[in-house]
Amino acid sequence: MTASISTETPLNDNQKPNTVRSVLGFDFGTTRMGVAIGQSITGTAQPLDPIKAKDGIPNWDEITKVVEEWKPDAFVVGLPLDMDGSENEMCQRARKFAKRLHGRFNLPYHMMDERLSSYEAKGHVIARGGNRNFKDNSVDGLAAQMILETWFAESV
Repeated sequence: MTASISTETPLNDNQKPNTVRSVLGFDFGTTRMGVAIGQSITGTAQPLDPIKAKDGIPNWDEITKVVEEWKPDAFVVGLPLDMDGSENEMCQRARKFAKRLHGRFNLPYHMMDERLSSYEAKGHVIARGGNRNFKDNSVDGLAAQMILETWFAESV
């Protein structure tokens, strides 16, 4: 995964990457969204259950439950750039999702280059001898974890 950070909403001193405590990360998808929760103090994240989406529209009730449970200070949303770094339709949809997160929860969001995150997550599962049926065994949460941990590593 290529590291690239783009802060989309202004940060005050309590929201800078090195002072943010809890962050929710999302691997945007049109049928499922990977979710992970991470802590900046450790720079680590853990995958949560994916959230269903229909044509890229997430189940906002489920997202609200996750936000209320984990009380994040910010969001990180994966930006699925093409291999040459150019943007595509999925990038536009991921940005729109991030802006809606900000609008609904009034928290800052950051876009993180997520090229190959799902591919790397699948490789990680296979390397550990896991089930290769990724349709039934989603790697979306693991991809969100990788996106978030990369953001932590690049933000400090």
